[in-house]
Amino acid sequence: MREKRERIAALLRTLLLLLIAAVMLMPVVLTIVNSLMTERGILANYGMLGSVNVSDFVNIKWIPHEISFSQYFNVLISTPQFLLMFWNSVMLVVPIVAGQVAFAALAAFAFGKLRFPGREPLFFLYLITMLMPFQVTLVPNYLMADQLGLLDRPASIILPGIFAAFGVFLLRQFMLQIPGGYMEAAKIDGAGYLRIFISIVLPMVKPGIAALVVLLFADYWNMVEQPLIFLQNAELQPLSVFLSRLQKEAFDVSFAASVIYMIPMLLLYLAAEKYFIEGIQLSGIKG
Repeated sequence: MREKRERIAALLRTLLLLLIAAVMLMPVVLTIVNSLMTERGILANYGMLGSVNVSDFVNIKWIPHEISFSQYFNVLISTPQFLLMFWNSVMLVVPIVAGQVAFAALAAFAFGKLRFPGREPLFFLYLITMLMPFQVTLVPNYLMADQLGLLDRPASIILPGIFAAFGVFLLRQFMLQIPGGYMEAAKIDGAGYLRIFISIVLPMVKPGIAALVVLLFADYWNMVEQPLIFLQNAELQPLSVFLSRLQKEAFDVSFAASVIYMIPMLLLYLAAEKYFIEGIQLSGIKG
C-alpha cells in the first residue's frame, strides 16, 4: 500500500513538472513558430491586440498555415545592422565573462582558502555591492566612467562587469567545500599557493565555473539598461538594444531576429548542461 502511494505521488510530481515545463516553454515555442510565419499570417493571429474591442481574443496558431524563410533572409542579409549589433554583443559579453571568471576564481580562492586578518568582514562588505540593484550604483558608475573618459566606449560596461561580486560569491561556495587536507598535502610536497590553485582548486571547481559562465552569459547577453546609458552611440550598442527597436518594425522580422538571438545562449547551455546543473546543486544556491 505504501509503495502504491509513493508511485502515485511520483506520478503526480512528474505531471506537475511537465505542466510547469510546458508553461515555461510556451513563449519559446510560439516565438519559433511565429518566426516561420509571414507578416500577414502574424497580423491575422495577433492583429486584434491593437483593437479597442476587449471582446476580441488572440488566435494562437501552433502550426503556421504558410511557412516562410524570407524574414531570416531579411535579418541576416538585408539588415547588416543586425550582424553588426550581434558582434557588438559578442565583443562586450565575451571579455566580461572571461574577465569575471578569472578574477572571481582568484578572489574566491583568497576569501575561501587563505587566512588573513579581516577576511570575513571584508568579504561581507564586498557582498554588499552584489545586494545593491543596478539603479543604486548607476550614478556613481556613470560619474566614474565620465571622469575616466570611458563613456561611449565598451570599457564602460566591460570593466564593471569584470569586477562584479557575484562570481566571487558563487565560486567561494565551491571552494569552501574542498577539504583542507588537499592543500595541506600539497604544501608538504612543496607546492605554493599558485600551484595549489591551478592544479588542485581549479579542477575541483569546474562545475562552478561552468555554472558561472552560463549565468554570466545569460545576464550580460540580455542587458539593456547599461548600454542605453553608457553607450549613446547606437553603432556601439549590443543586439539586445537593437531588438527592442526592431519590434516596432515588421513582426515577422522581429520574431526571426529573436530566434537567432536565442541560439548562442541555447548552444552554450547545451554544451555546459551537465556541469551547469551539477554546479547549481553543489553551490547551495536555491532559486
